[in-house]
Amino acid sequence: MVSLVVVAVFLLCGTLFQPPQVAAFKPLFQDGSLTHREITQMAILRKTAEVCRDIATAQGRDFTLPINNRLTPSAVQEACSASTTSLSAVSSHGFYSAITQMFLSNAVVDQLFALSEAHHIDNEAFSEGRDLITQGVAAVKASVQQESYISARNTLGALCHTLQDFYSHSNWLELGSTAPFSTLIKPERSLNNLAGPNTPTCKSCTGSNCRDNILPEILLQKKLTSGYFSVFSSAKPAGKCSHGGSLDRTSSREPTGGINKDDIRSDHGFLHHRAAEMAINATVELLQDIRLATGDQAFLRLVGLSQTSVLAFVIDTTGSMHDDIEEAKSVSFSIIDSRRGTPEEPSEYILVPFNDPDFGPLTRTENADIFKERINSLSATGGGDLPEMCLSGLLLALAGASPSSDIFVFTDAAAKDLELRSTVQAMIERTRSTVTFMLTPFSFRRRRGVSQSKSFTSKSMSLSDMQLYRDLAHISGGQTIEVTKATLSQATAVITDASTSALVTVLQVVRSPVIAENISFVLDPSLSNVTVYITGESPVFSIYSPTGVSQSGSVADGPLGSILTVGNLKRVKLNSDNQTGEWKISIDSTRSYSLKVSGQSSVNFLFNFVEQLEGGDFTPKNNRPFIGRNTALFVSVTGGDSVTVTDVLLVEASGLDVVNGTIKSLGATDFLVNIDRIPEWAFVVQLKGLLHDSTRSLPVRFQRQSPTQQQGSRVTITAQPNNTIEPGIPFNINFTLATNATRSSYTIRARTDRSFNVSFPSFLDTGTDGSAQGIVTLTAPSDTESGTDVTLTIEAEDSESGDSNYVALQFTVMTKVTDFSSPVCQIVSIKADCPVECSRASWELSANLTDGNGTGIAGVSLSRGNGSLSLSYVMSADGTNVTVASYNTSCCSQEVELVAVDRVGNVGTCFASIKSPFTAISPNSSTTASSNVSTTASSNGSSTVGPNGSTAVTPNGSYSVSFSMCVALVGLLVFFLCG
Repeated sequence: MVSLVVVAVFLLCGTLFQPPQVAAFKPLFQDGSLTHREITQMAILRKTAEVCRDIATAQGRDFTLPINNRLTPSAVQEACSASTTSLSAVSSHGFYSAITQMFLSNAVVDQLFALSEAHHIDNEAFSEGRDLITQGVAAVKASVQQESYISARNTLGALCHTLQDFYSHSNWLELGSTAPFSTLIKPERSLNNLAGPNTPTCKSCTGSNCRDNILPEILLQKKLTSGYFSVFSSAKPAGKCSHGGSLDRTSSREPTGGINKDDIRSDHGFLHHRAAEMAINATVELLQDIRLATGDQAFLRLVGLSQTSVLAFVIDTTGSMHDDIEEAKSVSFSIIDSRRGTPEEPSEYILVPFNDPDFGPLTRTENADIFKERINSLSATGGGDLPEMCLSGLLLALAGASPSSDIFVFTDAAAKDLELRSTVQAMIERTRSTVTFMLTPFSFRRRRGVSQSKSFTSKSMSLSDMQLYRDLAHISGGQTIEVTKATLSQATAVITDASTSALVTVLQVVRSPVIAENISFVLDPSLSNVTVYITGESPVFSIYSPTGVSQSGSVADGPLGSILTVGNLKRVKLNSDNQTGEWKISIDSTRSYSLKVSGQSSVNFLFNFVEQLEGGDFTPKNNRPFIGRNTALFVSVTGGDSVTVTDVLLVEASGLDVVNGTIKSLGATDFLVNIDRIPEWAFVVQLKGLLHDSTRSLPVRFQRQSPTQQQGSRVTITAQPNNTIEPGIPFNINFTLATNATRSSYTIRARTDRSFNVSFPSFLDTGTDGSAQGIVTLTAPSDTESGTDVTLTIEAEDSESGDSNYVALQFTVMTKVTDFSSPVCQIVSIKADCPVECSRASWELSANLTDGNGTGIAGVSLSRGNGSLSLSYVMSADGTNVTVASYNTSCCSQEVELVAVDRVGNVGTCFASIKSPFTAISPNSSTTASSNVSTTASSNGSSTVGPNGSTAVTPNGSYSVSFSMCVALVGLLVFFLCG
C-alpha cells in the first residue's frame, strides 16, 4: 500500500509567506457550499462513468450505475471493472489518487496565483483566461500522448480552476445562460459581445442586497463582464462591477458590492449552486474534448482508473549477473503469462539496465510482449571494477514509473554513484514507490583483461555498501533480500507477491537497535492473501493467531501458514481461514531486522500534508514539513464508503515513539488530521479505524500503514515554477531557502531525471533573516518532443548538521502551439437499404476529413458505432491532403460518430444516424430521407441535432449542421414525401 502520490512539480509550494486568499470557489472545504474539490471530483466521476458505460455498451455488457452527482470513486471503480465475477480485490486507490492529485493542483492555484486576474478571470480578463485554458488543454493532450500522466493531471487540475471560476466570477448565469460557454475551450471561436473597457456594468448594491446590481442594459444586450478584484487598491474603471467580499477593496468604491458566486454567502450567493452545477458541466465538456483527442483507454489512464500493478525491474548487466538476469526473465515471464487477460495483469512494465559507466535506457510500456523482448535482449557483459551505476538506474526508474510502484533492483555490486543517495531518497519520498533490492553479493565477478577461464574472483560487498541498500529499502517500505545466486529463484516469490492488484500494507517496522518485542496487528475481513516478511540475519520469532494458536518461525508448515526461508528472508504465507482479529508476533534478534505485513484489500488510504491559507482553505505541501511546528494531513480512505477513523499516528520508523493526530471528519471517507508537532525522527503514517459493513451487525477494526518513511527538516526550500518550458530556450527558476537559524551555509544540488542542462549555485548562505534566494536555469534540448515531462529536484543541505530539504518541480516541454483549428469532416455519402429485420443487411458511410493549413490529421476513430472503419488518403485538386473514411456496419447499429484528431489534439467529429427502412444519400444523386434520419458534421464536436432532424446536401457533398435549418428541412421533406 502506498499513500498519495506526489502532487508533482508546481504543487510543491509550501512558502513561509502566505499570500492573501483570493476569492474563488473554495478549493477544499467550505460548509454549505460546493467547492473546487467537489466540482472537480463530480465532473471526473461523471465523465469516467460515461466512458465506461460506452465501452460496456460496445462490448455488449450491461452498465447499471446511475450517472449523477452522487457518484463515489469506489462505486465508479466497481462499475467500470470489466470482470465483475473476479474474486480479486478491486482497489480504487489509484483512481482516488489521481482525482486527489487533480483537485489539489486545482486548489494550489489560489496560492501560487492568488492575485492573477487571468487565472481567476477577474477584471474582465476573458482573453487572457482563455489563453491559459487552451494552452493548458494542449499541454494535457501532449502529455497524455507521451504517457506523462502525472504532468497531465497537474496541468488539468490547474486549468480546471480557471475554467470553473468563470462561472462564479462572470455574469454568464445572470445573462440567462443555461449551458457552458464552450468558447472558453475552443480558441478558434471569437470572444464576442464583451463589455468594453469603458462600458459601465454595475450599479451599487442596496445595502447588503446585490441581487439586481448588474445594469439592465448589460443584461438586455447580453454583454459579458466579470468583477474587478484587488486586495491592495480600491481603484477600478468607472462603473465596473466588483468581485466583492471582505478582501476585495474595489467593492467599497462606487458601484459598491460584487457579483461573485463563490459560496452561498457571497454577494450573488443566491446563484452559487447554479454556478457550481454549470462549472461541473463545463468541466465534463472539457474532459470529453480530452477523451476524444486521446482515446478511451488513455483517458482512463489519465484519471487513474486502469492502474493495477506495475512490474518494474532495475538490473545490473555486468559480467557476473548472468544467473540473476535469467532469473529476472523467468519470474517476469511467469507473471506475464499467468496473468495475461486477467484483472491481475500488470498495467505497466518498466525496465532499466545499468553497469559502469552506463545506465538506461528506460523502457516503459503497457505491452507485455515489448517488455519480454527488451528483457530477453539483456546480456551480462563488461563491468569488473565492482561498483556500478546502481543509483543512476534506480533514479531513472523512480522518475519513469507510475507513483506508488513496486521496483525491484537486481545487483551483486556496490553503488558507484553515491552522490545520488539524497536525490534517490527525495524521489522515493516524492513518488512513494517501494524499492526492494535483490542482492547476490557473495559472488564471483570477472576482472577486465582476463580470459574467460580465469575471469572470476571471490568478492562480497562491504557492510557500508550493504547498509546503503538497506537504508533506501527501509525508507521506501521495501526490503533488502540477500541470497546466493543458487537460491535467488526462491526469493523471487516476493516479486510475485508484490505484482498483484489492491496490495496494502497493514504494518511495517524496522528495529535497529533491536529489542525483544511483542508486536500486534489487526487483520480485517476485507483482507486476503496476507503475507508476513521478516528480513534479518538472526531473528527468532513465533506468530500467534486471534484464537491463541501459535507457530514457531522454525516450522516450515504449521497450523497458521507456510514459511519460506531463503538467505536473510523469512516469508510467512498465512492460511486463508480464521484471519480476522488481532494477531501477535513475538520476535527477538541480535541484529537489526524489518517486519512487514501485507495483503490484498479494496480498503486503503491516502494522505497529503496540507497548509492552511487565510480564509480557512488548504493547499498541498509536498516537501518535508518543518520540525517542531504543527501541520495538518488531508486523509482519504478508499474502497470503503462508510468508515470511522479512530487514530491517525506518526509512528517512529525505527523506534517506539508516536505522535497522535486530532481527527475532524469532512465526509464519509475524508478527514482532516491536525498534528501538534512534527518530530525530529523519521516516521510513517499509520491509520486505525472501524469498517461498517451491511453484512455485519457491528463494525470491525482495521489498520493500514503508509510504507514510505517521511521526515521533517529545519529548512524549507520553495519555488514557483511555470508548468511548461519551451525546448531550446533557457528557463530560470527562482527558489528560496528559509530557516529559523541565522547565517547557515547550505550546499545546493539540482538535477533532472532526463539529463537536461542545469546550472545552479553550489552554495547559499542564509543571512540574519534566515533566508536566501537562488536561481536554477533549466534548458531542454531543442529536439525534445512536445509533451515530454521532466522533473527538476533542487536540494539544500546544511553543511554542518546534514539537515536537508528538497523541492521537486515537474515541467512539461511544449513547442509553442499555433494550430487551434479543428479538423473538418464532410460526409460524402450514406447508403442504406435496411429491412425491418436489421441483422440481414448493412449500411455504409463515406466521409472526407481535412485539416486545412493545420498540423495534419493524426488519427480517425469511432466514438460511437461498432462497424468496420477503413481509411485511405488522397490529395484534392487544390493540393489539400484528404483522409477518406469508409464505414460499414449492420443495420442494427444505427448511429456512428467519427472522431478526427490533428497532431496537436484539436478534435473534429461527424455524426450520422439512420432510422428509416431505406436511406440513400450522395452528393451526385437525389436525396431520399425520412424525418428519422439525421446527420451532423462538426469541427469541434459541439453541434447536436434532435432525433427528428434531417439531412441537407450542399454542392460539395457536406452536410449542414444548423439545427434550425434541419427543422425547416424536416417540414419540407415531410410535405413532399407524405403530402
